[in-house]
Amino acid sequence: MKKYQIFKYKILILTTVYCLLITGNCSYAQELNCKVTISTDQLQVNEQRGATQIYTEIQNVMQEFLNNRKWSNDNFLAEEKINCSLSVILTKATSTGEYDATANFQVRRPVYGTAYETVLLNFVDKNFSFKYVAGTPLTYNDNNYNDNLTQILAFYAYVALAFDYDSFGKLGGTNYAQKALNVVNLAQTAGGGWTSSNDIRNRYWVSENLLNQQLQPLREGFYTYHRLAMDNYANNPAAGRKQITEYLNQIKQISQSRPGQVWYRLFFEAKFSELLNIYGDAPLDERKKIAPLLASLDPTNSEAYRKLGK
Repeated sequence: MKKYQIFKYKILILTTVYCLLITGNCSYAQELNCKVTISTDQLQVNEQRGATQIYTEIQNVMQEFLNNRKWSNDNFLAEEKINCSLSVILTKATSTGEYDATANFQVRRPVYGTAYETVLLNFVDKNFSFKYVAGTPLTYNDNNYNDNLTQILAFYAYVALAFDYDSFGKLGGTNYAQKALNVVNLAQTAGGGWTSSNDIRNRYWVSENLLNQQLQPLREGFYTYHRLAMDNYANNPAAGRKQITEYLNQIKQISQSRPGQVWYRLFFEAKFSELLNIYGDAPLDERKKIAPLLASLDPTNSEAYRKLGK
């Protein structure tokens, strides 16, 4: 039974009942299916670049921490796992186990009736700093600040759940957005990436935007975009594009009163290529109308959008 046929919580309940009553044998898995990679290309030779064994260990430890830990009270079948990836580019490493890095965390989910996966989140974290000593197990507790590495990974896990659940049910990820905010609040004294600094694209502002009441319509529209438009797009592309256009206009309206929010960047960094493909199939008159709207909302890619109208 596939989770994208109905709201995830209903599927999980129905699947549990089926397993217990019919088969008597249920095999459940944790929530995340996350592939972690670590790159040392930006390290200098004298910065432990050649110590490949420790980087393989760190990579495996991170991946096991994300994938083997239970992050919710729901039971997931193996095919219901949330697909995600974490790419860590190390920029500094010391012999004492201190590391600076830039990370890219991406979350995806399937589109109903297709083999296509849509990107829910594509977050670039420029403050991925941590300490790790070989052979040290990662321990984590939701109620305490543990260390920067486990805190960051826990934040990613809860944000992944928040975005995934939001795409299947209206505001369905609120519980996990609150957990992500709790992770942020506990880490305030740790500095970089956790505080309300001038960098609006950090972890603090991601969690703030998720729970900001003035931006709540954007999360509600996130459900419309995925569950109503994308999941039905193969059957009715015109209707899907109409719903997506309405959501884009909603983003425009909210951005006029709440400019500079990280939500806008997160959305377009995840959806840029997808939007080009969606509207690339539209009639010319529709493309001419949507091109300036997309260009105004996502100026970084304005030239690509303008080509839609030609």
